[in-house]
Amino acid sequence: MVAARITVNGKETPLAPAAPHTTVLDFLRERGLTGSKEGCAEGECGACSVLVARPGVNKPTDWVAVNACLVPAAALDGQEVITSEGLATVGEPGAAPVLHPVQEEMAVRGGSQCGYCTPGFICSMASEYYRPDRCAHETPAGETEAAAGDHEHGPNGFDLHSLSGNLCRCTGYRPIRDAAYAVGEPTDDDPLAQRRDQAPPAPATTEYTQGEATFVRPDTLAEATRLLRERPDAVPVAGSTDYGVEVNIRSRRDKLVVAIDRLPELRELRVESDHILIGAAQALTEIERRLDGSVPLLAALFPQFASRLIRNSATFGGNLGTGSPIGDSPPVLLALEASLILADADGEREVPLAEYFTGYRQSVRRPDELIRAVRIPTPLSKVTAFHKIAKRRFDDISSVAVAFALDIEDGVVTKARIGLGGVAATPIRSLATEAALEGRPWTAETVDAAARVLRGEGTPMSDHRASSLYRSAMLGQSLHKLYAQTTEAVSS
Repeated sequence: MVAARITVNGKETPLAPAAPHTTVLDFLRERGLTGSKEGCAEGECGACSVLVARPGVNKPTDWVAVNACLVPAAALDGQEVITSEGLATVGEPGAAPVLHPVQEEMAVRGGSQCGYCTPGFICSMASEYYRPDRCAHETPAGETEAAAGDHEHGPNGFDLHSLSGNLCRCTGYRPIRDAAYAVGEPTDDDPLAQRRDQAPPAPATTEYTQGEATFVRPDTLAEATRLLRERPDAVPVAGSTDYGVEVNIRSRRDKLVVAIDRLPELRELRVESDHILIGAAQALTEIERRLDGSVPLLAALFPQFASRLIRNSATFGGNLGTGSPIGDSPPVLLALEASLILADADGEREVPLAEYFTGYRQSVRRPDELIRAVRIPTPLSKVTAFHKIAKRRFDDISSVAVAFALDIEDGVVTKARIGLGGVAATPIRSLATEAALEGRPWTAETVDAAARVLRGEGTPMSDHRASSLYRSAMLGQSLHKLYAQTTEAVSS
């Protein structure tokens, strides 16, 4: 087996002697690439972001920004990484490097003061700069260039959500936004733009051991499930957005980590006549771009799920596998009546998501099983909404999350599915409220009665995010909000 190595800024770099739990951030900094910084070690500030070559949606390769503080370096065995230092072009010996267009705009528009967060911003900005389907908007005749965008997109097509995982504590965001909205299109001779037309490196079969710890990347699902059965201490890891926090903050050190994020069997996305199948190890950004709004309830979820940096790595399998009662995807998938395909060494079984959770961070999934895919039945309900109540609009943990999927025929609710998060030990279906709505007219009176029922669903608790009374009030209010939104849509 070839020794583990990562191509960093075009140069192959051996992984040894790094420990298997070593993050990409520490791996880079130990080798003198100190542009990436540790600000939070939890994936919330973006000071650590780097670019990774990954399978593309519109081109063979996408340059994807990820949190280097969360990803194990061993997970990038055989892969290509670009840091903020690698974006500039180095000329003749003794000559000053030529700044990358993103770096140039950040410099001339005052997008940096102390500079601590700047390399992370630049890597996230570069990922959006190289997004293949980013394109400038036409400026309406007689209007300013700014009118060609909107409050979250620039006239050059730059999506500000790409920076939602980057925090700046001193510069202020206006000059950073100005720099983002000023970048043009990559030139034809840009090597990173050209690189998008070639396939990314194939996943390397990895068995990396240092001391008593081992990091394994198996070739197939069968091999992965065999490992899980033979080694009860094995820990499966995909995007590492949750596991990486455990490693950093709680000093978690497992003897065997099994990477499943690149297993082909877990990376499907199929739209069939009666269902949509989404591989459990596809990153949320990939799912978002491949579905392209065809599942409106998921389209409403994605911008509110953490940040773009997190969505570039996070997976449905990981979000459901942790069993957290405040994960954002379970309420949405409950409303969509999703089921999970669980795989082990003997085969597969399908479990409705409504029957999956059994207690706080507990589920019916056995230790030797993996979530292979999420199955969403079709046709989809026509009236959907996702309401996330949190202290920040983006990149925050929800106090309450409510997902609605309703069918309304001739003014009568014929079907109602409601998923709730943050109001019980597990994500739950709001069965009593669904029953209070189905078969009744979609009127203010029906909604008032159902909202009273919804306020009593679950067993909300008080904590530092919200009180139990507030959570209950928000449940009822969310149904009133949905009614207002639907009646506004009809009247308009």
